[in-house]
Amino acid sequence: MTDYHVGSFRSIDAFVEAKLNSFAKAEHTFETMFELMFRERDNVLYERSEGYRIRKTSYGEARDHILRKRAVLRERLAALEPDAVVGLYMENSLEWIEAFWAILAAGFRPLLMNLRLPEPLLLQAMRECGCAAVVSGGKRFDCPTLLPEDLNGEAADADVPFGTELLVMSSGTTEHVKVCAYSAEEFYYQIDDSFRIIQTCAQIKKHCGGELKLLTFLPFYHVFGLIAMYLWFGFFSRTFVHLNDLAPQTIVNTVKRHRVTHIFAVPLFWEKVYEQAIRGIKERGEATWKKFEKGMAIWQKLPEPLAKLFSKAAFKELRENIFGDSIRFLITGGSFIDPKILTFFNAVGYRLANGYGMTEIGITSVELTGKRRWLCSGSVGAPMRNASYKLDENGELLVSGKVLARYVRSGGEVTERRDWFRTGDLARCEEGHWFLLGRRDDLLIGPDGENLNPNLLEPRLSTEDAQVCLIGCRENNRTTPVLLASVRPYLPAEQLLAIENSLKEKLAAAGLSGAVGRIALVGEPLLSATEFKPNRVRLARDYAEGRLKLLDPRTQKDNAVLSALARRVLTCFAETLGKAETEISADADFFTDLGGTSLDYFGMLAKLEEEFSLPFPPEHTKLRTVEQISAYIRRNGSMKA
Repeated sequence: MTDYHVGSFRSIDAFVEAKLNSFAKAEHTFETMFELMFRERDNVLYERSEGYRIRKTSYGEARDHILRKRAVLRERLAALEPDAVVGLYMENSLEWIEAFWAILAAGFRPLLMNLRLPEPLLLQAMRECGCAAVVSGGKRFDCPTLLPEDLNGEAADADVPFGTELLVMSSGTTEHVKVCAYSAEEFYYQIDDSFRIIQTCAQIKKHCGGELKLLTFLPFYHVFGLIAMYLWFGFFSRTFVHLNDLAPQTIVNTVKRHRVTHIFAVPLFWEKVYEQAIRGIKERGEATWKKFEKGMAIWQKLPEPLAKLFSKAAFKELRENIFGDSIRFLITGGSFIDPKILTFFNAVGYRLANGYGMTEIGITSVELTGKRRWLCSGSVGAPMRNASYKLDENGELLVSGKVLARYVRSGGEVTERRDWFRTGDLARCEEGHWFLLGRRDDLLIGPDGENLNPNLLEPRLSTEDAQVCLIGCRENNRTTPVLLASVRPYLPAEQLLAIENSLKEKLAAAGLSGAVGRIALVGEPLLSATEFKPNRVRLARDYAEGRLKLLDPRTQKDNAVLSALARRVLTCFAETLGKAETEISADADFFTDLGGTSLDYFGMLAKLEEEFSLPFPPEHTKLRTVEQISAYIRRNGSMKA
């Protein structure tokens, strides 16, 4: 029998059921959860690559580390009151897991700090919670701050009760940070729901080589990463694989080297993987692309059992280029995902399911059916056993159940858990499968009075050349729908105009020509470095206040009217960088916009010095665009143009 690391139990199902029953019969505290989670001492908790070796840490080793750190924490923070709030400010790591449990075991309440929040919002949330100290991966705060090395060492352990709750921060996409409190009672029911998941869906419990390994892509401090990743699988002693960084090649190498079986991520991640895969197929030529399209068409027509066999054989090479064949289950959640992306992953042989949850309610549903009609539709499935859904008269989703946060703190106010929580999400239900239609507050009213739902409209308009976001801007006492389109910042005028016209055609085809008041081309990403999904409030404010880099194809400098000198310099840029001239505009920066290196740059200047018999001064690296170099040559050389 394959070793699933389940001790004396005959199967993973028997092991999971027995462990959950132990929790059900005991008091629902974090101490009970800790003892059960770390009971299988020999199971591997954490793996990470360190050069040519893989370092593994067992649950037993981590348990010993936690108890030593608990003693040090009690000693270092002896002045704090029992149940004081202690922040945890770290990226995903074994140290995060150990610090999290050490804070709870020391009798404190951990505040899981969102590293991606702007500092003013983060500090405000800390103040509202009365955060008395922080265990930090590096950043220091005004309150007592302990770094990982400060938790090492020995101290006399104290027999103190575990903390009673933990606090989770929202992502701040509405510019209001909410802090939600959970006790071990709510976590018990979340774990109970995870057992119901594997009873319903055999695929999610599948191992590879007797092991189940999750990639630590989602932050543990985010409710999705905390519950769906760490809690669901950590309680049953499965393995977490460290991700050193978010570079695409690092992710692929880590998945393949560690034989990762499960990846849970936000739609943005799956979109990037999808785009890269499609680009790779197209780069292999017309014949390969047509073969892929034919394979996708066959998969959609075959009966489902045959379709699975077809995927396994027909797309084996493609899977090898993406993640390999160790993957058993993928989940997306957090925002809208285009059904075409769900279709792609499921067609090529990966099981990608959509799920739903919020910081205030935990994770409450995942599409568990294997039927592609639902799996590829965008459905988030049916509510789990310990949650219930219903719609109000306006189509807003309301959620009730034992998994919801005990209370929510926001703006100095505390809201206790109610019978039904208003999610702010519009939804519909079809044959027991639930679909999220977007945020109620995101709905816009066009000039013709028609409601515009950005989540339904944007996937129909976005292309490889332009990622779009629909926002509402107040003008003349009314809200005007504005379609922001993020494009590469230094495209020539003719390409910008082509993108704008393409968007107009798509709007016309959708019957929305008069519904969107304006198309605004933006030469920067719509997501900030700290965001997983568009923050429409921020984008609308930045647009209204002129902070976005808007591009107008009618005023953009056109390569077609460049002087002879500038055209020669532009040609030199293109030859040096291996790019087409149409990809380079007169004001594109050689380094930051075009990806040139210092070696490329110096080689290009050597050619220009020889051609124009003109030395460039020591500060020549300040000349970084076609315009700047052309102007320098005109001022200092003999060629006038």
